[in-house]
Parts: sequence; C-alpha cells; structure tokens
Amino acid sequence: MHRVGSAGNTAGSSRPRKEKRFTYVLNDADNKKHCAGINCLSYLNASASGTSDYLFTGSRDGTLKRWEYQNGDANFSATFESHVDWVNDAIIVGQNLVSCSSDTTLKVWNCLADGACTKTLRQHSDYVICLAAAEKNSNIVASGGLGGEVFIWDLDAAIAPIAKSVDAKEDEVPNGNSGPALSTLCNVNSSGNIVSTNGKSHGYCPIAAKGHKDSVYALDMNDTGTLLVSGGTEKVVRVWDPRTGSKNMKLRGHTDNIRALLIDSTGRYCLSGSSDSMIRLWDLGQQRCVHSYAVHTDSVWALASTPSFGHVYSGGRDQSVYLTDLSTRESVLLCTNEHPILQLSLQDDTIWVATTDSSVYGWPAEGQTPQKVFQKGGSFLAGNLSFSRARASLEGSAPVPVYKEPSFTIPGVPAIVQHEIMNNRRHVLTKDTVGSVKLWEITRGAVIEDFGKVSFDDKKKELFEMLAYLHGSPWTLDWGACLFTWILHNAFLQKYMRLI
Repeated sequence: MHRVGSAGNTAGSSRPRKEKRFTYVLNDADNKKHCAGINCLSYLNASASGTSDYLFTGSRDGTLKRWEYQNGDANFSATFESHVDWVNDAIIVGQNLVSCSSDTTLKVWNCLADGACTKTLRQHSDYVICLAAAEKNSNIVASGGLGGEVFIWDLDAAIAPIAKSVDAKEDEVPNGNSGPALSTLCNVNSSGNIVSTNGKSHGYCPIAAKGHKDSVYALDMNDTGTLLVSGGTEKVVRVWDPRTGSKNMKLRGHTDNIRALLIDSTGRYCLSGSSDSMIRLWDLGQQRCVHSYAVHTDSVWALASTPSFGHVYSGGRDQSVYLTDLSTRESVLLCTNEHPILQLSLQDDTIWVATTDSSVYGWPAEGQTPQKVFQKGGSFLAGNLSFSRARASLEGSAPVPVYKEPSFTIPGVPAIVQHEIMNNRRHVLTKDTVGSVKLWEITRGAVIEDFGKVSFDDKKKELFEMLAYLHGSPWTLDWGACLFTWILHNAFLQKYMRLI
C-alpha cells in the first residue's frame, strides 16, 4: 500500500498560508488480507443481514474488511477503504457500519455494499479511539478520543444532505477558486480510476458530553440509549445521559487507565477493565463497585459478556483470554495467544480475538453454556487484589489453558515493524514481523529487492554507503512545498518530508 499526501501554498498572498492535503491510495494486487494489527471486531448476524453472518475487522493498516462466515469458514467479502490512519473501532448500527480512526474522523458505510464510504463525520480534535451504540436505537452513536471529547451523534441527522454552509468558504483558496477540502481522499480502485470522497459535514453538530479532562479509551451504551459510560486516563468511570450529554455520576476505584467497558442491557450493571490488571463490577443504582476480579497479570484491554451478563470473557496485554463467573468468582484460562489482545467479540459458541497480529482468531467459547468450560477443569477463584494473580504466576502456579489451538484463523500478512528512508529519498528499507528485510521504490510503490532474513542495521548501513542523494528529483513542483506521506504496502508507517 502506498499513500502520498501534498500540501499547497499560494504565493504572493497577504493572507496566512493555509495547508491543504491530498491523499491517494495505491492498492496491492492482493488486497484480501490485513497487513497490520487488528484493532476492532464487529459481527452482523444473518437474521440482521438477511443473507449470511458477516464479521467486520478494522486494522492498523487503515482498512476495514468484511468476511462472510458460512459452514465454519470465513471468506473475504469486501474491503472498506477511506481512512488515512489506523482504524481504532467499528460498530454495526442498523444497516450501517460506523468506524473511527486516528485520522480524527468517523466514517459511515453501508454494511452490505461494495465498500464505499457514504459519510465522513468530523468533530474530534485528536485520534478517535472508541465507539458505542444503542442496540434498540439504530440512530445513536457515541464517540470518544484522545482529545478528551465525547460526542453523541444522531446518524439520520448527520448523514442527511445539507446545503453548503458559510463554513464551507473556509475551504476556498485566497484567489477565490474552490480548492479541495481538507483531507480530501482519493482511492485508486482496482480498475485504475481515482475516486474522490469528500465527506465533510456542515451544519450538523453532535451533542457534546463535557467533563473529561484527558484521553477517553472506552465507551459503552445500554440497549435503549438512556445511559452512556466512558473511561480513560482519569481512572474513573463516568456515567452520562446520552440524550442530553449531562453527567449522572462518577465511579472511582481503579488505579490506572480504564481501557474497556461493558454495560448490561438494562443499564443497571457495568463492567470495567483497567491497566491496573483488575476487572470491576459496578452497580449503577447504588453507585459503587460490588465486586473486583484479579484475573490477569497485566493490563485488561478487552471485555465481552454472555447475553445474560452472568459471565465475562476478558483479554489484554498478558496475551490471555479468561472466562469468569461474575457471581461465584470462578475463573478459567480459556486460551493464550502470541500477541496482546485488543478486542473480543462473542458470537454463540465462538469468541473472536483481535490482537496486534494481522490475523484474526476464533476460539471455542461455549457462549450459550459457559458452565461446560469450567467442567473441563483448571479453574481458580479470582482474588480481590491485583497483585494476587501476578504473584501466583511468579510462584509457578499459573493456570493451564483449556484450549490449545483456535477453531478458526483468518490469516493476515506480515506487518512492517521497522523502516528507514534511504538518502536518495526514493528508496525505503523495511523489516516485517517475520524478519524479512525489503527495499521499496517509493515512486512505484513496489518492492525492488527482497533481502530475506538479514540484519536490518547492517543492510541499512550498506545501502546508505551505496546510495547518493538524488538531485533534480522529478517530483520537484512549481507550487511550493509539498508534504509527502508514504504508508508502505502492509503497515501504516508514516514518515514526512518536504520537497522544495
């Protein structure tokens, strides 16, 4: 994957220079696999789609993909590509797929269409990290991000066509000609045509839930859309009325960042997972923590509950998925992965696991009858103190996972984890997760040499000595300074430079 962005300037103007960016995407020949970590999962049942079950995955490679799940197989169905940075979360809202990204936008897609973005929503000032929706209200979506902002969106109002407003004049260049909107995105599709998608919405403002002073990492909403919970680096769970954006309460107890939240369908109970390694169960009516569970040995980043909210599946930095009975405190290690776990999605008897790896894994979960997992043995009683599980692990009493291998795997391709721009500014040396070192030609967006599994540092030194700085570059442009953003093949790695 190769992306290029540019920034324009208007010479001789008395007005302050305004930068504009233009980004285009060059797809790989085989674009059916993710090529970076999977940040999010969302599942659409056949009863809702009217056809098949679909799994949607969002990745650090900037794309979402749809997988058709039939007869135990997950087959590639479509790619949704319009974001220009990591996709951090995605949820199903009615027949729409809503995603959020580090490019500070939310995007709305038709779940069952060919992957075209139908609307881009811009309000956040920083990376948008998390989303939440009400299951019984297909119009309402909440979003939170690193700017400390929480917005509640009415999708019908946000998506509705609105005539050009006064705000749109800001996108005009000083000479009076209309320039491309900020962050206009053009995709180069499989037939080689450039398709522009400018989704800047004017005239609609979402409800702002004001109160966070720092980053928001987790959101959830009850089924009817009357309660919204949020958490982040302030270590407290905030409860809101999403209809007005007003604050209901704050819940204190965690000693580190809150990274995952779940609220039951009635809105009475809430589960929180934190970087302090604890899971807490809150009674929102009593406004207090009623149970805490020391299950993990490191940060808890993902939670998924059974429909009855009686059991919770949890995962995180310790690369493990645990199943815990919330009433008896009995817990069991369901499985272990080779990478930290970023999100979980429970569907019937399968728990889908997203990790920092580019592959997606489906593990047996007995979601309908979780008691069967405990009958396999190896359970333990979750403690109340976060150090109890860590101490047990150090003493050699770590539990044995119930399942050794996943039931399903949707494979990805190795992600780039290291890169260096060569001194001719046309070549980039990369190293991927399996240790392969490759040399890329930026202007063609293609690998020109694969060195195999060699020392990245040695090869970099060798190439720097061979390549001279490129003079008289064919990329020199008349309209001033250009900002090029390259995101190479199978990772969302960004490196900026200016060409004069």
